[in-house]
Amino acid sequence: MQRLLTGLQPSGALHIGNYLGVLRPFVNMYEKYESHLMVADYHALTTLKDPALLRQNILDVVRDYIAVGVDPKKAIIFQQSEVQAHTEMTWIFNTLITMSFLELAHAFKDKEARGLETNVGLFDYPILMAADILLYDTDVVPVGQDQKQHIEYAREVAGKFNAAYGDTFVLPKEQIIKDIAVVPGTDGKKMSKSYGNTIPLFGTREEIQKAVMGIVTDSKAESPENVYNIHRLFRSGESLATLYKENKGKYKVLKDTLIEDIEAVVAPMRQKRASISDADVKDILKDGGEKARERAEAKMKDVRQKIGVSI
Repeated sequence: MQRLLTGLQPSGALHIGNYLGVLRPFVNMYEKYESHLMVADYHALTTLKDPALLRQNILDVVRDYIAVGVDPKKAIIFQQSEVQAHTEMTWIFNTLITMSFLELAHAFKDKEARGLETNVGLFDYPILMAADILLYDTDVVPVGQDQKQHIEYAREVAGKFNAAYGDTFVLPKEQIIKDIAVVPGTDGKKMSKSYGNTIPLFGTREEIQKAVMGIVTDSKAESPENVYNIHRLFRSGESLATLYKENKGKYKVLKDTLIEDIEAVVAPMRQKRASISDADVKDILKDGGEKARERAEAKMKDVRQKIGVSI
């Protein structure tokens, strides 16, 4: 079987963009692969500096993984920081990649343009992500359109290592679901915690309602484009077209219907999530960490031999 890997940062509460762009596609395909689902906690350190909150977020992200339908017996769910090979491999890759190459990264340039702190970890983020992917001989990585460049970086890194030391790493391919390549936020931009334009995945009904009612609309338009672009990810086809045709200019009606459609998807998952204890999560991470370390260490043994540090 081919190998599949993806993961999310525990930098804050997950939103519907994380679900639609990463988790739902993963749930729909992961049983066809040897699948790995990572909690990218070292990546989260580029923005989150609250230890207590990070610990809680790690537990919560795993709850989210299970609540959306991932079976921990059919996928390796693990914590990035529990597999030290990720940071070791990052350093090795850093010796092959130039600064000018990393300066081309869209995510880094975007955050720099918005005046956010551009720490070294943020600059080097694509190389750590390449290590995450390549350590497990990953064939397929389901990502949003905005993450496509990171997979290209991983392929470039793998190619440079293979050219220098011999065939070692699989060249991964991205899996982008066309209709949800970018999930729009409440302001029409890409949904992102850093933009503050999210709809919480496991918020209360009231929190979801507040976020949806805050979706930016054009008072001169017959149909609210931003509402529609989110709504089409929960309802499609003729039913959606008819709804918007029959309710031109009735923004509240359309937003209320969007709330109901989101709730229809989220409410059963929210109930399941509430039944998952911290002990359950720690058991899942312990088991997944052991399996991930075994696979990663086998790859590192080969890498150390090839680069000449094993004597």
